[in-house]
Amino acid sequence: MAGFDILPGRPHPLGATTDENGVNFSLYSQYAESVTLLLFKNADDTKPAQTVELTPRENRTFFFWHVYVSGLSAGWHYAYRADGPRDLTHGGHRFNPNKLLLDPYARGLSNQLWNRIDACGESDNLASAMRCEIIDIRDYDWEGDRPLGQPMKDAVIYETHVRGFTQSPTAGTTCPGTFRALIDKIPYLQELGITAVELLPVFDFDETEVLRQRPDGTPLKNYWGYSTVGYFAPEGSYCASHHEGEHIRELRDLIKALHKAGIEVILDVVFNHTNEGNHLGPTLHFKGLDNATYYLLVDGDKRYYMDYTGCGNTLNCNHPIIDKFVQDCLAYWVDELHIDGFRFDEGSILSRGEDGAPMAHPPVLWNLELSETFADTKLIAEAWDAAGLYQIGSFPGLRWAEWNGRFRDDVRRFVRGDPGLVPALAMRLAGSADLYQWSGRSPDNSINFITCHDGFTLMDLVSYNDKHNEANGEENRDGINDNSSWNCGAEGATQDSAVLALRKRQIKNFAAILLLARGVPMILAGDEFGRSQGGNNNAYCQDNEISWIDWSLLDENRDLFEFFKGMIALRKRCPQLRQDGFFEQRSNDRGLPEVSWHGCELNAPGWQDPNCQVLAFTLGAFAGNDPDLHVMMNMSEASLPFQIPSLPVRRWHRYADTALSSASAMDTEAATRIAETDYLVTGRSVVILVSR
Repeated sequence: MAGFDILPGRPHPLGATTDENGVNFSLYSQYAESVTLLLFKNADDTKPAQTVELTPRENRTFFFWHVYVSGLSAGWHYAYRADGPRDLTHGGHRFNPNKLLLDPYARGLSNQLWNRIDACGESDNLASAMRCEIIDIRDYDWEGDRPLGQPMKDAVIYETHVRGFTQSPTAGTTCPGTFRALIDKIPYLQELGITAVELLPVFDFDETEVLRQRPDGTPLKNYWGYSTVGYFAPEGSYCASHHEGEHIRELRDLIKALHKAGIEVILDVVFNHTNEGNHLGPTLHFKGLDNATYYLLVDGDKRYYMDYTGCGNTLNCNHPIIDKFVQDCLAYWVDELHIDGFRFDEGSILSRGEDGAPMAHPPVLWNLELSETFADTKLIAEAWDAAGLYQIGSFPGLRWAEWNGRFRDDVRRFVRGDPGLVPALAMRLAGSADLYQWSGRSPDNSINFITCHDGFTLMDLVSYNDKHNEANGEENRDGINDNSSWNCGAEGATQDSAVLALRKRQIKNFAAILLLARGVPMILAGDEFGRSQGGNNNAYCQDNEISWIDWSLLDENRDLFEFFKGMIALRKRCPQLRQDGFFEQRSNDRGLPEVSWHGCELNAPGWQDPNCQVLAFTLGAFAGNDPDLHVMMNMSEASLPFQIPSLPVRRWHRYADTALSSASAMDTEAATRIAETDYLVTGRSVVILVSR
């Protein structure tokens, strides 16, 4: 075929940008001496249809290499080669013209020919490299959809894995494990009361990467997806279509459908490291384009990578070019895919400067916070990293929310029955004022959670004293050892009815505390009906029944689901649980303060009692017919009488008692009036009263 006409092109925007007449290509490389663009008609073509040599005189503006290919259109594929210095020790340069390189801004990737081994070493991998696809993103009918912009204080977040949510045959969905299958579960999410789904990484990653083998020889691969290859491209295996051009459409369909149901979409994103790994890892894009710019390298011997992530390399996030890359990437997902928020994996990495040390005002984080593009976008940080930087309560920026690990740890220990945690628990219920109030932040900065993808599920938290990760092929060495868990009397599966009943009660106790606390609650998918991973607290490599949600448990544990559903409904009904400020010293017209703390006796919490295992509190309502709340928590073994505050006009009614039988643990109509002046709270249970 005749070759396309070639023009100099323009440096911006970066990536492959289509228009009516052709495609403009642009990429950054400060140290490259030559760049070659390879064009492929099909994803599985082993030879390019046309090769375009870019010259510094015609095709470079400062450090941006660019070219315009007239007549080229969406559906074609492309890749680059780059050549330059190879001064590993002193310069950190890894240019290798034998390696095909991906465009960091590519909107679609094809791995039809992909062989990961060939991307390592020195040999040419033309016949086995990934290709980028040229995609025209303009052709989609959003039907007026935009990001929802719901207030953070009203959020109930549901963390899930796209494949794991629907891959099991018990899910009963079309196209299991895909974006389309998740659409089938939207009515379920609506019934539960979820306002936002937080999806584990959906940016394209290398699912073929074999990490190790199970004891039985089964290969273990990257299941969670925390090792990104394509930052602008949806993960292809989550799509029903095998054509890269349809992947964005399928994800847009999911986002639009969730928005129609009033549910926001938050993406878990990974900008702390990449899939290129350490000095022995493959060359995919950054290594071959500008290794010395994109990564933090060891001072004195730049063959090696600084590894603050535990994953082999660390992105140089506060270099202006990588800062721009992060801003451009997230703006694309907001503007073109209508994403409502982002959760940053090992977010503290983004506070490290070019020397690896934490910065007081890291540009990449403040640029995200202050950008008008993200003014209504939820920004959530995992405020720690693998090198020991821990920034809960002090993450740079004012509106960044944080996964509150202190909430998780204090609540786990209190419900387990550890004594002396009453002051800490009260602080968590009050929005973690000790962490956020001093800096002028609010309870909205606290993402409250008991469990997440990384660790035990809620059922496993009450079923195992120890982790059981033997299936991960590391002889149970991986995963955190201290889980603050308690098996309720038997390790793992059991037929003991008393143990099983206690486990359910403990799960309800956790759910009640989580959804009664100020801050933003996050629920791990499947916890609401007792999903288990068999004690595996690090299932990152388990793309099988260990990680897939078993939907048959929804019928088996319907009482758990109804309890979660009822607690979410109570949270939505009671504004005092969803305030964006901390408690104030004020009282309502019934004489109830905004908050008052108690023990078994009114106004006598056990702040100074090192053996105390009980806490009660009253939350006054300040608007219309909103109910007051009185909550009693007893994590001791014995049943204890708790005094109840008197009301001048209204009366107390029981909303929930986790110690009652499954059918009566929650009375959402609050039909049971409490006439007595005290209530006998069973050991290891939570009771919630509402006024009317």
